[in-house]
Amino acid sequence: MASKEKKLNGTVIVTYRCNARCSMCNRYKAPSKPEEELSIETIKKLPKMYFTNITGGEPFIRTDLPDIVRELYKKSDRIVISTNGFFTDRIVALAKEFPQIGIRISIEGLEKTNNEIRGLENGYQRGYQTLKTLREMGMKDVGFGMTVQDKNAPDLVPLYDISNEMGMEFATASLHNSFYFVEAKNIIHDRPMVAKNFEELVNKLLRSKSPKKWFRAYFNHGLINYIYGQPRLLPCDMSFDTFFIDPYGDVMPCNGTKDKEVMGNLNNQTWEELWNSQEAEKVRSKVRCCDRQCWMIGSVSPAMHKYIWKPAWWVFRHKVKSIFSKTPYSMYENKICCDYRDGKVTKEQLDKCSTCDLNAVISNGLSEASKAQLINKTGEEIVDADIAQQMVK
Repeated sequence: MASKEKKLNGTVIVTYRCNARCSMCNRYKAPSKPEEELSIETIKKLPKMYFTNITGGEPFIRTDLPDIVRELYKKSDRIVISTNGFFTDRIVALAKEFPQIGIRISIEGLEKTNNEIRGLENGYQRGYQTLKTLREMGMKDVGFGMTVQDKNAPDLVPLYDISNEMGMEFATASLHNSFYFVEAKNIIHDRPMVAKNFEELVNKLLRSKSPKKWFRAYFNHGLINYIYGQPRLLPCDMSFDTFFIDPYGDVMPCNGTKDKEVMGNLNNQTWEELWNSQEAEKVRSKVRCCDRQCWMIGSVSPAMHKYIWKPAWWVFRHKVKSIFSKTPYSMYENKICCDYRDGKVTKEQLDKCSTCDLNAVISNGLSEASKAQLINKTGEEIVDADIAQQMVK
C-alpha cells in the first residue's frame, strides 16, 4: 500500500502548439491538434505529485489552462509553468487566481540575442515586462529560464545579474536533442568558451547567501560535464519516480529520448494499470541502459534530492574554498576540460560523445491526425491562424 502513496514528479505537456520560432527547437513546426490535446477528464486520472511542471509548446495557447491548473492543484503540492511570456494578460490573470504558482519565462539572453534565438517580435520586452508585473503583484516563485548555446553564452551572467537584482529564480539548460524538440543537430561548438561562462555563474552562485543557489551551482557544474559529453554525475531515475505525459495522453519516461518511448496511454487506462504495465517495465529497462547522459532539471532535480550526499559534499567543499577565494570553482576540476585544453582529446572525439546526429531521421512524436494537418499547411501557419482566431473571441 505504501508504494501507491508515494508521490511522483510529473511534467504535463498540455500542447505541442507554439508561437515562438526558437533556433534550437523545431516543435513549432510540429503542433498538436487542439481537439486531441489532454482533456480535463484525463488530467483527473493523474497520480498524486509533489511537483508538477506544466509545459508545451506554449501552455498559455490553451485557453482552458486555468481549468487544468485547478485540477492539478488538487493532486500536486507545487506547480511551475514554463512559458515564453507572450500571453501577458493570461499569465497575470492566472497568477491572480493562483498566487502560489511558479512561472518560468524562457529568455535566451539580452534583448538582441534573445529575439534572434526565439524569433518572437519584442520577445525579450514582453517576457521581461511579464516577469516585472508578476513581481510587482508580490509573486515569489517567478524567474527566467535560459537554454545556453554558443550564441548566447556571453549573456549568461548578465542575465543572471538581472534576475538576481529583481529577486527572481534563474534556471539554466544546455542544448539537447530529442523527439520532444524535433531536433537532432543541436551541438555546442566552442565548449571552453561556454564552460567559462558557466564557471563564472557557478562562482557567483557559490558566493551568494542562498543554499538553494549553492545547489544550483552544482547543477551548472553538471552542465559543463554534459557539454563535454561525459557520463552523468548522478543516476537517472526517470520512469521510476518521474514521468512525462504528452498532449495525446501518452505517458513517457522523459523528454530526452531520441524517439518517443511510451509506457501507456492515460486516456484509456487507469494510472495504476499504466504505471504497473508490461509496457512500462519495458520502458524502465530501456531507461536503465540509456546512454544519452541528459542533464536537464526535470531528471536532475529528483536525483539531487534522492542522492543528496553527492551534491551536498560538493557544495560543502566549495563553500569552504569560498572563504579563502573569490573563485572557489574552476571548470578545470572536470578532468575532461584539462584533457581538451592539453590536446589529449580532440573536438571531433567530443562531438562524437554528444547526441548530435546529422543523419538522424527526426521523429516528432505526433499523432496521425496531427501529422495529417501538416500536409497542406506549415505548423507556423496552423498556430498563427489558431491564435488569430482566439484573439477575435
